[in-house]
Amino acid sequence: MREKKPALVITFSTTTDAMSMEQFCRQQQLPGRLIPVPREISAGCGLAWKAPVEAEASLTQAMTRKGLRWQEIHVLELWV
Repeated sequence: MREKKPALVITFSTTTDAMSMEQFCRQQQLPGRLIPVPREISAGCGLAWKAPVEAEASLTQAMTRKGLRWQEIHVLELWV
């Protein structure tokens, strides 16, 4: 049975920013994956990065060091 669990959702203004995040996270073996933006929120490009809540600090530090741009960071209850 599916259940909802808290998830970190990072939104982006552009598709290019979202794709850069995906490429960077794969290269650095950081957790998460691209998803469509959940309907509870809105974002410019319609793509978001979903990761475990406990990865927020490591992801934001890595994105800042790399110079990646993001729009907002949310914690939402999403289906697993």
